[in-house]
Amino acid sequence: MPARASVRRAAGRAGHAGIIGAFTLFSAFPFYWMLITTFKRTGDLLKRGNNPFIYNQPPTLENLRVLFEDTLYGQWLLNTALVGVLVVAITLVLAVPAGYALARLTGRWGEQVGIGIFLTYLVPPTLLFIPMSRLIASLGLQDSLWSLVLVYPSFTVPFSIWLLMGFFKAIPPDLEEAAMIDGHSRLGAFVRVVVPISVAGILTVIIFSFTLVTQEFVYALTFISTASEYTVSVGVPTFLVRGDVYFWGSLMAGCFIASVPIAILYNFFVDRFIAGFTVGAIK
Repeated sequence: MPARASVRRAAGRAGHAGIIGAFTLFSAFPFYWMLITTFKRTGDLLKRGNNPFIYNQPPTLENLRVLFEDTLYGQWLLNTALVGVLVVAITLVLAVPAGYALARLTGRWGEQVGIGIFLTYLVPPTLLFIPMSRLIASLGLQDSLWSLVLVYPSFTVPFSIWLLMGFFKAIPPDLEEAAMIDGHSRLGAFVRVVVPISVAGILTVIIFSFTLVTQEFVYALTFISTASEYTVSVGVPTFLVRGDVYFWGSLMAGCFIASVPIAILYNFFVDRFIAGFTVGAIK
């Protein structure tokens, strides 16, 4: 019996390790593919007889040269980072107090209002970009990064409010009441007690909002027409796809450089990110 139990435990550990290994390979493969394609020569990419998973010809830096010298990729990265930081700041300023107010101060109808706000997030951007473009034109923000800073919170804020509502509801009200008994105001109890406990939810909002900004395409393509004002999501396909000619190596290099920081951010805060979505940090 002990031998059978040890065999079962060993088999269970091996199966668990195998599942994790398979999932790891599956998750890492896109990054491997982008990285290896970044340094491949065009002839190596296009020749069908070559093994696509290795270098059949010596690696080259030509794809990176095309990306950084023949396009404004560096400027696009700065534009994306600027818009992302501003949108995240606006989202936090609006979503954190709104989510708390709907969770604590609005009574029975707060949940219905929260659901209504969340439903606005589900409206496809393809239905809104025409009226949004008219609004941006009337404000004189056409062909400006400020147009994106103004529009992107329209879909980051609703989801973030709905997410934070569930998180704040999971925090026992007794904690705030105890803080107010000790002399804090409602705002003081919120800042000193609720916000530190809600770090997981706030980090989830930050990661979600920044990721959404980096991958958004429709609004950025509609509102921006000057190459120096492009974000990565628009500039890379616009300049590296010319008719039926695809600069695959440079495309993969641009995607890899833009995706690695987000992947690192996810991996550093994956536990808190999952806790924010599952409200698992509060017992």
